[in-house]
This record gives sequence, C-alpha cells and structure tokens, in this order.
Amino acid sequence: MTDNKEQHPAAKLAYSRKNAWDVMSDSEKGAASAFCEEYKKFLGAAKTEREGVEAARDFLAGAGFRHLEESTALRPGERVYTVNRHKTLIAAIIGRNPAADGFNIIGAHLDSPRLDLKPQPLYEADGFALLKTHYYGGIKKYQWLSVPLAMHGVVVKGDGSAVSVAIGEKPGEPVFTVSDLLPHLAKDQMDKKMADAVPGESLNVLVGGIPVGGEDLKDRFKLAVLERLHQMYGIVEEDLISAEIEMVPAGMPRDVGLDGSFVGGYGQDDRVCSYACLRALAEMTGPERTVLIVLADKEEIGSAGNTGMNSSFFVNAIAEIVSRCDPGSNELVLRRALSHSRALSADVNAGLDPNYGDVYEKTNAARLGGGVVLTKYTGSRGKSSSSDAHAEVMAAVRCLFNSAGVVWQTGELGKVDQGGGGTIAHIMAAHGMDVLDCGVALLGMHSTFEVASKVDIYMTYKGYKAFLLS
Repeated sequence: MTDNKEQHPAAKLAYSRKNAWDVMSDSEKGAASAFCEEYKKFLGAAKTEREGVEAARDFLAGAGFRHLEESTALRPGERVYTVNRHKTLIAAIIGRNPAADGFNIIGAHLDSPRLDLKPQPLYEADGFALLKTHYYGGIKKYQWLSVPLAMHGVVVKGDGSAVSVAIGEKPGEPVFTVSDLLPHLAKDQMDKKMADAVPGESLNVLVGGIPVGGEDLKDRFKLAVLERLHQMYGIVEEDLISAEIEMVPAGMPRDVGLDGSFVGGYGQDDRVCSYACLRALAEMTGPERTVLIVLADKEEIGSAGNTGMNSSFFVNAIAEIVSRCDPGSNELVLRRALSHSRALSADVNAGLDPNYGDVYEKTNAARLGGGVVLTKYTGSRGKSSSSDAHAEVMAAVRCLFNSAGVVWQTGELGKVDQGGGGTIAHIMAAHGMDVLDCGVALLGMHSTFEVASKVDIYMTYKGYKAFLLS
C-alpha cells in the first residue's frame, strides 16, 4: 500500500543533516577522489613541520609564488610567500582592494603529536641500544608501543653545517619501535589506569642490537650505533645535542574501507587542513581582497615559541605585505588591516565514533561524510581558550557555503565536561578579526593512524576556496 499522506508544512522548518555522498554528482565524487590522491602524497611527504614547510614551498613555487623578500613593491595579483625558521609559512595573493580593507585569512598548523629525541638520547641496556624520547603534544602513550616508527629530522653539526635525517620510509629500510610488555607478565601494568600504564620515561626506541669490538669494550652496543650514524651522516654523539629528531609512524597514508571512502594516516591533524587551504590559495586568480594562508608550528603545545601563532611572525609578515602594497602606510593601516580581516581557523574536529558513542553529544557531534565542520567554539569545560565565533560570523559562512554548494555540518569536541581542546582561533581573534573554526572531522585524532572521509576533505578544500574568494 502506498502512503499518500502529505508532509506537514512544519517539517520544512526543520534542519536536517546531509551526507555529502548523497548530494555529490559522479563527476564531483571523481574530483574528490583525485584530490585525495594528491593529498595522500603530501601527507606522506610531510611527516614533520619542517618537511611540511618544504613540501608547501615547493608546491607554491610551482604555482608561481615567489619569496616576499624579492619584491620591494607588491601589485594586485602578485603571489608571495615567506618562511620562518623552516617551520612556519605564510603565503598570499595580493588583492585589488587597499590593504586597510583587510584580508581573507585561513590559518592551519603543520605540527603533530610525536616522540622527540632528548638532547642526549643514546644509551645501552641489557644488550640493546636505545633512544630516550620526550613526547610532544597530547598523546595516548600506549598507542606508540609496538608500531613501526621512522626517524625524521635535522642535525646541526659542530661546524655549523646541517644534515637531514630520514630513515624508515623507503622500501627495505629498517624501522624502529618502542616495545610493549607481553600480556603474560602485564598483570601489574593492566591493573593501572590507562593513563599511568605507560610512563613517559619508558617510551624508549629500540635502535640497535649488534655490538662493536670485543667483550671488554664498554658501551659497545651504543658505539655500534654511533659508528653507523657517522658512516651515514658524518655525525658524532655531541651533534645529537643540537639536533631535532622526531620519531613518527612509518609508512605512507592508505585508503581505508572496502570502498576506499576514507584516508588513513599519521598527522592529518592538521596537515589535512594545511593541504586544503594550500590548494585553495594556489588555484585562485585576481582576488578583490588580499588572500593569505598561514601554516603555523607549535599549535599542539600551546602555539608557543617564535614559530607558533603567539609569536610576532604573523603580524610581522602582514606588516611586510602591507608596507609593500602601500609604501606610505603606517601602524594605523596595519591595525586596520588586521581588525578588518576575516579568518577561518583551519583545524580538525572529533568525528562521531560509534565505538565510543557515550563521550559525544550526538545532536552536536560531527560525522564523517557530513562535509566540512563549522565549530562555533572549542575550549574545555566553560569554553576555556575559545574565541567563540559571533552569530553574524556563523551566518555569513554558512550562507557562503550554501551558495557555493559546499556540504557542511556543525560540531563540537564531545560532551560538556568530558574534555575538549583548542585551536589558534583565539590568537587570531586577539587582533580584532572575526574568526570561525572550520575543518575536517577525524576518527582517532592524535593517534598514530587518523581517519578522515574523502568527501569531507574535498568539501573542506571547496569551502576554503569559497571563503578566500568572498
């Protein structure tokens, strides 16, 4: 029997979520798949913030961007970038409007949780050579046990020269690992709280097991590793004191699911948003307002240091751009440019995971496949460290996305009092600009293998492009 009942007029007033797969055409699905293939290459190449900047710089150079210092005067349509200490990048396309009218800005970050080697990392114990680490960012320490790790970073030697280190990514190369305790002997460990079961000081990386010299030689397992490092990179142990070596999950990103609907890999927080805004910027031509992206460092540890968003680099770079656009500008013009700007804080959100549904408030949780996520506020408990976007800002962005055919959803970081987190939004808002958090929903955020939906990645790119053009 057919139900011929008409829908009640009030039903048209309700908001209903969309799944992007349902509303996309076959051609757009193909475009999303192709976009994610390029994204996976970027994600696999950018395992650290330094590598992320290098990959972004190469991409921009291929898209006609040149270094900001090469221009004494900037004219509409010019494409420039600047890099801060190999870890932060800002890129812009100069618009036709005066700088004082403000910029359209998207800010993301390139750093991700990881294990950093300590300044004096190498030691031996019980026939092993090991490396001491200090974890970076918010991690579940047990997730870093018994997984293949790669070594990435830079060593600045005693003569001032620098050498890049990358071991564990190429076929046939050795990997590293932090061993776990077998369950047969883990009674005491398993009786502990999960947060206490793996002490930070036990995250020591297995690096060698063949000794050098005779049995009477002291530290011969450690010396064997030093000998190999010297052969490979010409470094000595003291050089490790002036090194930045990061242990990250080895291997390339992969499609996830029989249908290949997801991308899985390390570091998608926040390189997924970094790549999306990078692509959106590079594909723009002739904007009315100057458009700018910032790929920052240190977000995972509070945006500190001179490469984080709390540093002067962001304002200094904008001041350089303003002065080159208008040589007669002053401090007031800079302040107006900042306060008249509008920005998206491009960062990820927590996707609803049916395995752990009790920590989400499902009415307001983001879902994989639901499109780019608009996050009005972040923070924890009472919205601590959140900029909390104004209603006018939310309305402007959702109307923009609707008109551009961008599938979007709202989201927040779990139940109230369950936890929470922050982004760079409040730092950008401190300059007077309107800011909204906007990015991709992830499963397993901060884990060694984060998962994102391909359509969400594509809709995020599409949304960023619409925002920059607005």
